[in-house]
Amino acid sequence: MLEARTAVHDDLIDHLVRTTSLQRGEAARVVLDVLAYFDETATEFVRRRHRELRSRGLNNAEIFDVIEAELPHRAVAPPELSLRQLRRIVYG
Repeated sequence: MLEARTAVHDDLIDHLVRTTSLQRGEAARVVLDVLAYFDETATEFVRRRHRELRSRGLNNAEIFDVIEAELPHRAVAPPELSLRQLRRIVYG
């Protein structure tokens, strides 16, 4: 199952194996973890960060200041696009 999910990222996994001390399985898990981290939608990110910051004892005013500062620097998952939408992006 892990191999099927990482097949499209073989070049990145190979690069990590060549340039780090990671074994192939470890590199594949790192790639999947990073992709999952950046696959969050903005809503998921805000909810997760709110929970994390709340657990550290911050109040809502502090939490929302932190989230507001972090959000512009986050890569968030794009919306799902239909085939028609993809074609419109390419062909106008």
